[in-house]
Amino acid sequence: MKAAVIIDKEQAPIYADFKEPEREIGHQLVRVQASSISQITKARASAAHYSSDNEVPFIPGFDGVGTLEDGSRVYFLLPRNPFGAMGEYCSVPQEHCLRIPDTLSPEVVAAMAIPGMSSWAALVEQAQMRTEDTVLINGANGISGRLAIQIAKYLGAKKIIATARRASTFDDLYALGADHCILLSEKMNEMETSFQAEYQEGIDIVLDYLWGPSALCLIHLAAKNRPLSKKIQFVQIGSIGGASIPFPASALRSSGLRLMGSGLGSLSIAQMLNSVLQVLTYAPVAGFNVKVQATPVSEVSQAWNTTSSETRTVLLV
Repeated sequence: MKAAVIIDKEQAPIYADFKEPEREIGHQLVRVQASSISQITKARASAAHYSSDNEVPFIPGFDGVGTLEDGSRVYFLLPRNPFGAMGEYCSVPQEHCLRIPDTLSPEVVAAMAIPGMSSWAALVEQAQMRTEDTVLINGANGISGRLAIQIAKYLGAKKIIATARRASTFDDLYALGADHCILLSEKMNEMETSFQAEYQEGIDIVLDYLWGPSALCLIHLAAKNRPLSKKIQFVQIGSIGGASIPFPASALRSSGLRLMGSGLGSLSIAQMLNSVLQVLTYAPVAGFNVKVQATPVSEVSQAWNTTSSETRTVLLV
């Protein structure tokens, strides 16, 4: 079969022939339709993600959309190695398959599933968001952050605060449902000034897609404000702003801050799939929107490193 194939973890995949997976008990053979070039797919392909365990050569692709042998349509994740989601066929554990409605195209499902799951699971499963909560989304300009704004609004957030590195994106974020936008700065004191006003008004949930200096600033301010009656649910989702920070122990002792992660490992497969199902079910009604660039899998080498933070590239297989 034809597939995107990793032969060097430091290089983009190539379009090549690869053996087909064999049928096995407890697995479904999926005819793949679409798979997105997501951050987690790229990180696992380069062995930069904590869940990476592939030996070259292998087919990348954390998740995708396809059909089973009976014709039913499924979203799936974590297919069996070495058959990732960017080949014509892959073998997927039955419990990793989710039957999905036909209301969205394969490329939209592939583009929306992981970023939508990241915020739905963080808000519902981890932070247990209540109607009228104030939500701050740190790193709102990417695909995941933009969907997080839409999902938080749909779930009834009282106020949505969005942070971004470029003021030129603010109009887009307001249009998606943000009530206030904060420009991230390289200077800690400038960020503290911007965040301080929001803390004084009250923040219930932080969805952090960045980590790094901006997350550290938010944590410092949680400790400094110390409203013991106010519990702040800080959900860590992504780390494109830095892999580690000098975390102050006092932030946990002296405040109502509750720090948790949301991702593969802190969420079960069942929780992840249920969150994907909720996003896909409500997307047509709520109008959840993502920008999609659909590309044939034969062009994977060119598409791999030309993705943007605002548009999700999806390979059509």
